[in-house]
Amino acid sequence: MPTPTLTPDQLDAQAARLHDTEAWQQIITGWDITAPAPVRPSAPAPVRPSSPDAAEQPPDRRPADWRDLLSVPVDQLIADSVRALPATAPRERPLPGRLGAVLPDRLHSWRRIGQPEVRPSTHLAYARQILAEWGWQNTPYRLRNARGARCICGALLTAHRLGYGSLDTVDRAGAWLVAELRSQGWTGLIGPWNRCPGRTAADALALIDATITRAAHAGQ
Repeated sequence: MPTPTLTPDQLDAQAARLHDTEAWQQIITGWDITAPAPVRPSAPAPVRPSSPDAAEQPPDRRPADWRDLLSVPVDQLIADSVRALPATAPRERPLPGRLGAVLPDRLHSWRRIGQPEVRPSTHLAYARQILAEWGWQNTPYRLRNARGARCICGALLTAHRLGYGSLDTVDRAGAWLVAELRSQGWTGLIGPWNRCPGRTAADALALIDATITRAAHAGQ
């Protein structure tokens, strides 16, 4: 089955539509809220024996259990800790050389064979590697400029063609980028942000770094 071909603008629009769905809003709502501090139970008042026989009997209560000091179940604490782990770093799989940067992405599709699925945060890490090694550009080319530099959406699509994540993962990674842009006050799409006058490669890498943290903290 041939792989559907997307342009950066199409990916941008799809990611924005996904971000605006009710299901996605439920995913991103509360991702950065931590559990409240546990409330320690007050110590019970000492029981005075009413008779000599009662004084010889130990009080009818068990020692305080450490679980009593928690405000949330242990399973939830473990799950929250796992979600807070940093994104998986890219494996030691170097990108194709400078020639690979300028070749059409369809020629890289064979690299997808046998590759496992990855989380959106991991996919974003590979997209960052592409921008750092092949370059970033902010002019409205379809995917790259003549030297092989990518825009942000172009880097997401190239990471997919190189075997890092499915098209669904690309959409979700884009939706996390939109969520991060919304948190920074940008109400438009990724492409216009990327092409904004004065934007720099450092800005693009910082946006992806912040998005990786946001997605990883949410377990994605």
